[in-house]
Amino acid sequence: MTNLRVKVLLAGRLSYGVGLHLQKLLTDHHHRRPTCPNETANTLVLLEHEPVYTVGIRDGRYTEADERKLRNLGADFRRTNRGGLITFHGPGQLVAYPVLDLKQFRPSIRWYIHQVEHMVIGVCAALGIEASTSPHTGVWVGDRKICAVGVHGSRYITTHGLALNCNVDLGWYEHIVPCGIENKGVTSVSEELKANVTVADVIPTLRSTFAEHFRCELIDYPSDEAAQLLRDAAAAS
Repeated sequence: MTNLRVKVLLAGRLSYGVGLHLQKLLTDHHHRRPTCPNETANTLVLLEHEPVYTVGIRDGRYTEADERKLRNLGADFRRTNRGGLITFHGPGQLVAYPVLDLKQFRPSIRWYIHQVEHMVIGVCAALGIEASTSPHTGVWVGDRKICAVGVHGSRYITTHGLALNCNVDLGWYEHIVPCGIENKGVTSVSEELKANVTVADVIPTLRSTFAEHFRCELIDYPSDEAAQLLRDAAAAS
């Protein structure tokens, strides 16, 4: 396998809607690539979201009344095309959206999810946390989920990704059954280490672990291009 290049886009804190449009723009870059063969379209977006509850394509249980209840907490509510059930995104949570052409890696969504989960386990190990997979998607510390994983693939172009709890307020999860799994809890890097560990603290570890697991070279997204991309995503939302 060749040593591929992946651009890293540090997007800061965005609303969920802007994040969706950003992924659409990056997906369009992949579809343009045959006419621009020298363009590096593979991108790893790292960001935080404003408070939002999201549900996946299999989760039709949440009614309009449920949606209003969650919105009244001060969070947005979105129905998405990712896999998985309901979860929360918000400040203090490191969200990673790898927008990759799996044909350049391995054309298998199953392989990709496995790689994402084990990459996060590697991040946790580097931080001093023993984490693992389970029969349920995501990454766990015992019976508490530390990282949600929900991906979408279209013609092997990936969107959505992972959400690693760093120092997020875990109280947001008390209003839902996270990922639809009864009798399980949630945790965070800060909770496990008994210290305040921020998203900025974790980003360098995630970058290096991602490069190792996906056998790629990470390069920073050009700042002027990144700024324009974020403006375009905000204007489209």
